[in-house]
Amino acid sequence: MTTTIEAPRRARDTRHRRYGLLAASFGAVLVVSVAGILLTSLGLGPWYDALPKPAWTPPEAAFGPVWTTLYVLQAIAAWLVARAGWRTPGVRAGLGLYGLQLALQVAWSGTFFALRAPGAAVAVILALLVTLGLTTAAFARVRPLAAALLAPAVAWVAFAAALNVAIALRA
Repeated sequence: MTTTIEAPRRARDTRHRRYGLLAASFGAVLVVSVAGILLTSLGLGPWYDALPKPAWTPPEAAFGPVWTTLYVLQAIAAWLVARAGWRTPGVRAGLGLYGLQLALQVAWSGTFFALRAPGAAVAVILALLVTLGLTTAAFARVRPLAAALLAPAVAWVAFAAALNVAIALRA
């Protein structure tokens, strides 16, 4: 039996935990986003402009809004999975894959732009695409909505992989 004092405290603790997880999730994508922006900025300008790109390359102005949207969706997806609790089957594996996927997003920016190595970046983005697919599958087992929120990222990374391959073949 709970006392009248314990019940509100438990509700407050649950709410604080939920918001703490949300803040951590958005904090993680913020760190990844900033790292990606910094690494990308090292290759923008004359080097990137001179790359032979296919006609279907989106304008540079499209990348910021697309990635912002994808990061928001990813943060919410990870939060939904984390809210299920560490003891829930699949949560640790799913969030572990998610962390690897975030690391690969930064690695791709570093490889393609900072190192100016589109060929090597193909391997990184393919690893990212596979990891993102595995993350989506793992999230689906915990929270189907979380997997659905990752679907746009899967589509965009598949497109970006095709673009990366096309650039690498032309470079």
